[in-house]
Amino acid sequence: MDLRKIKKLIDLLEESNLAEIEIKEGEESVRLARTPRGVVVAGAPAAPVAAAPAAAAPMPMQGPTEAATGGPAKPAAEAGLPEGHIVRAPMVGTFYASPAPDKPPYVAAGQAVKAGDTLGIIEAMKMFNPIEADVSGTVLKVLVENGQPVEFDQPLFVIG
Repeated sequence: MDLRKIKKLIDLLEESNLAEIEIKEGEESVRLARTPRGVVVAGAPAAPVAAAPAAAAPMPMQGPTEAATGGPAKPAAEAGLPEGHIVRAPMVGTFYASPAPDKPPYVAAGQAVKAGDTLGIIEAMKMFNPIEADVSGTVLKVLVENGQPVEFDQPLFVIG
């Protein structure tokens, strides 16, 4: 399929209210799908051919400085947190406070921790990733509950 045709399909998708379009020409097929901003898609696209043209489509994005600093929304969201070092989620997943349901939690508020100690785990795509303290101190507050879904960069713990 001609690249110009694919670009025209992308334009057609952007200008319409369609969420998805699929075109077949003989043995070739192209499927383009639009996902709302802020939605995380788990898994690979069904048609690898559609991934490159869709990625090439111009989209307004957050600038690198805004992404690095977190934009203006973070300080307002963290206003209720105690003063101290905030340990954030390095990925999207499910937070678990203990290694197994019948085991005690890794840490609790008021407990002293050293840099490198495991604070909890995040399950993402059937992989269990330990969340380690990056500073030594006392856990002032645990901000998430066992089994709670967490977002990337979400505050998990405050260490003072």
